[in-house]
Amino acid sequence: MSLADQVLAVNDDLPIRTDKPVHSGKVRSVYWLTEADSRRLIEEKGYNVAPDAPLAIMVISDRISAFDCIWHGEGGMKGVPGKGAALNAISNHWFKLFRDNDLAESHILDIPHPFIWIVQKAKPVMIEAICRQYITGSMWRSYSKGERDFCGIEVPEGLNKDQKLPELLITPSTKGILEGIPGVPAVDDVNITRKNIEENFEAFNFRNTDDINHYEKLLQEGFDVISSELEKLDQIFVDTKFEFGYVTDASGKEKLIYMDEVGTPDSSRIWDAAAYRDGKIVENSKEDFRQLLLNHFPDPDILLNKDRMEERSALARDNALPEEVLMQVSKIYTDIAEKITGKKIVLSKNPKAEITAILRDQYGLVD
Repeated sequence: MSLADQVLAVNDDLPIRTDKPVHSGKVRSVYWLTEADSRRLIEEKGYNVAPDAPLAIMVISDRISAFDCIWHGEGGMKGVPGKGAALNAISNHWFKLFRDNDLAESHILDIPHPFIWIVQKAKPVMIEAICRQYITGSMWRSYSKGERDFCGIEVPEGLNKDQKLPELLITPSTKGILEGIPGVPAVDDVNITRKNIEENFEAFNFRNTDDINHYEKLLQEGFDVISSELEKLDQIFVDTKFEFGYVTDASGKEKLIYMDEVGTPDSSRIWDAAAYRDGKIVENSKEDFRQLLLNHFPDPDILLNKDRMEERSALARDNALPEEVLMQVSKIYTDIAEKITGKKIVLSKNPKAEITAILRDQYGLVD
């Protein structure tokens, strides 16, 4: 069996029973279950959700996106072997730790297979909640050009690239395009201040202003839990993105929960601490792949300049990356997942067949 066969690249064509279009994102596809199937599973499995809560099957893939494009490799490799299973395993590990530490629940109700989650529908908070413990990446690029105000927070003079910040910074940005918020441009992923959020909390889907404090508390606590665990593995949690949403439990209580994935190499920067002490940066996250792309193509500005999106899309479409590049990325993802979880990441021989069989035989979701 070739490596390409073990990569789950297309994940929106599984025979899962649904009466709605499959939503396919950069990495995950979401299948909304029928109302009857949602009710049946809630009853059969005893999920702690409202009896009429909409449920979905979320299927991860091995696709890799960077600079808003999906990349592929030679030999028909449409993704990175082991990446999907590694991301899910890491998220599952952190979500369990959050529960163990009484932080908050996540949208995940069940994990039938390493590639899939059964999730409840949440009303998302329209914020990409970003925490930064070190100055690097886009923040450093802006700082080096003289910017000192980040999301309404004044950052001191005299910082060096990749230096630890005096305190953990929360630098939120918009999730999706939000119209009609004073001082906030209607574009995706634009930086916002806490004042923007307070003055327009309903536009961001917060129920009340107290929940802004609660979201910041969950953000800080979630960051601290992951950071201290990674420290034990001699790894540095540099920065990360969290997402939040509201759900209602079986008793009718509404609560703010963690959504999407947490603490993964896709949503975070993780550095090797031993290398950092020696003055070197060794990335154990997707940032390594981004750097690899910047070095691989002769004109890196295409990847960094949003005005050159058409050229960038063509670059991703027309260039198959060398197999060793994708295997290097595979090693980063699987190594850090195994380090965090203490368990081996096993590549599925035929992920689609496995997923279909489990959802048919154990959940009755395939005709």
